[in-house]
Amino acid sequence: MNFNTSVLISIVPALLIVRGLRRFLDLPVRMPRFNALLNHIWVPGVVLMGLAYLFEWKSDQLDEFYIFIVLSIVVLVLIRLSFYRPARTLLLAVAPYTLYAAIELLIAVTGRDLLKEYDDVFETSQGFAFIWLFTFLFIARSQKKSLEAERLQREEEEKAKRLIEAQNAELERLVAERTSTLTQQTEELREALTELRTTQAQLIQAEKMASLGELTAGIAHEIQNPLNFVTNFSDVSAELITELDEERQKSERDPELEAELLEDLRQNLTKITFHGQRAASIVRGMLEHSRASSGERQPTDLNVLADEYLRLAYHGLRAKNKAFNATMNTDFDPNLGQIEAVSQDLGRVLLNLFTNAFYAVHKKQEAHPQDGYVPTVSVRTHRTAENTVEVHVRDNGAGIPEGMQQKIFQPFFTTKPTGEGTGLGLSLSYDIVTKGHGGTLTVESEEGTGTEFIITLPA
Repeated sequence: MNFNTSVLISIVPALLIVRGLRRFLDLPVRMPRFNALLNHIWVPGVVLMGLAYLFEWKSDQLDEFYIFIVLSIVVLVLIRLSFYRPARTLLLAVAPYTLYAAIELLIAVTGRDLLKEYDDVFETSQGFAFIWLFTFLFIARSQKKSLEAERLQREEEEKAKRLIEAQNAELERLVAERTSTLTQQTEELREALTELRTTQAQLIQAEKMASLGELTAGIAHEIQNPLNFVTNFSDVSAELITELDEERQKSERDPELEAELLEDLRQNLTKITFHGQRAASIVRGMLEHSRASSGERQPTDLNVLADEYLRLAYHGLRAKNKAFNATMNTDFDPNLGQIEAVSQDLGRVLLNLFTNAFYAVHKKQEAHPQDGYVPTVSVRTHRTAENTVEVHVRDNGAGIPEGMQQKIFQPFFTTKPTGEGTGLGLSLSYDIVTKGHGGTLTVESEEGTGTEFIITLPA
């Protein structure tokens, strides 16, 4: 074989080695400059062929020398890529064969007798170097696959991470928008709640004023009787004084007549005092009802309280409609005794129940004026075996439909037409009895027959 053919044949595996090295180690990415230089791996072979031709060298070792140069370049590349684990493994793979090639080339240059003498040893070493080379090539290939799998996994994780970050960013944006919307809605709800509370306070005040108006009308009618008595007895007393003065101016005075006039005058003054005190008592009750409750419980006689507010509620409705008349039945337990309660608050409850009862019978009377209907409101008190006291307020009005009975204690719910009720009277009464006094307020009603409210309080 001439020198041109031997070196030329060696260039082909060198190109294959470089091509495999590029693909395996990704040299265009990892070492672009070395990758460009490897494009000229054939240059040393051509140079060797030229030198051999010029100087007429023997061509026996030129191909071995060229392969050694290629292996040295490969080792240099692998050393530069020693940070890459498959490159380190390849370096271990080619190192024994490169060392063997160097020793063989050195011995061939210095003398061939040694190669012939130890031919078996060199062949064994060459076989071992090839086995070592291919073994570590497979190991490096496995390492690259493992690293490639890890890289793909990292890329997937990075991709998932970026996706999660993008989703988080979108979620944060949506949360920020939602938070802004909720904040705005919260402000709107807060403003609506403030307006609602203001309106509720106004309605409660209106209900109190309506209750006070009912009470005032009843008191005005009730107080008219003692005032009439005071006026009448005052007029009679003035006439008696005139008669007494005339009798005293006579020359012949009648002692018996004077004594009789004085006695009549004393009786009139006593009646004036009695009815004046009665009027003062009514005024005191009005003042106690109109002023805010102190919340202090005091011994309270429910019989007296119920009787007083029953008459006040009746006269309050009569003050609006002089033609209205109703029968009032009372059944007060004489053994009821006194209970600890806030009398002003319970008075408001009783006034509200009585007013509603008279309103119900009045409306039924207007609806059936010719059927002999007699409006009747009854109140009954008694002490139970469970050491509680009960107040029953019953009317024979139109009754409450069953579907509404569960709602009548709700705020702003009313069975009255628009403009005739705020829907707060029974709600406030329910709160006063249940929350203020630890009792119960229930209703029993049959449509067309009547309604009964039952107040139960701890004795």
